[in-house]
Amino acid sequence: MAPFKPISEEEVQRINRLQRDTFDKLYHLFDPPLPEGVPERLENIVAHGKINRGDTILDVGTGTGILIPIINQYEPRWIYACDLSEAMLKQLGSKKYPNVETILADVRDLKLPDASIDVVFINACYGNIADKAGAFSNITRMMKPEGRMVISHPLGKSFIHSRSEWKASFPLDDFPEKSEAESLLKPFGFEIEIFIDEPELYILVAVRRRSSLSQEG
Repeated sequence: MAPFKPISEEEVQRINRLQRDTFDKLYHLFDPPLPEGVPERLENIVAHGKINRGDTILDVGTGTGILIPIINQYEPRWIYACDLSEAMLKQLGSKKYPNVETILADVRDLKLPDASIDVVFINACYGNIADKAGAFSNITRMMKPEGRMVISHPLGKSFIHSRSEWKASFPLDDFPEKSEAESLLKPFGFEIEIFIDEPELYILVAVRRRSSLSQEG
């Protein structure tokens, strides 16, 4: 499988518990007003998902739902919004989007139907995913052939480098370079279509290739 570093179930649970406790306390920091330029970069990130009207979307690490109103401009049928933080999901739930279902879970544990998702967003949370092999394996299962996955951060890699206080509590992996991302994601059937790595913007768009389906199992 992909060359993600092996991790024990005990360690995954420990990291997830630390993250849950951290973000339950900090949920109020993630709502507007946002730093200058971030709203425009978030719109750019969502545009790279190429959402079609009626699509089903999965927003991984949704937090308080910062991407949801932008995603809804494209008129998707349904949005699954998952996060480890109950406090963040409560903030999102209070906004009462009729087409959004919040799920308190690690993405690797989601039980959504096979081949049911058109577009997956992993915005500002790639580094927080403890079991990346488990996460991408499950995302592959849930995605439709030719579905799109957008891994992004509106502040780029510099944000990860500035979060020393979080790194002291739990691992916070950096975003991969293009060649590394290709080797990490290829075993899960993804082909990188777009790669942007700027000082204040990171966008990686990977497509779930139909031909990869016959190679699984």
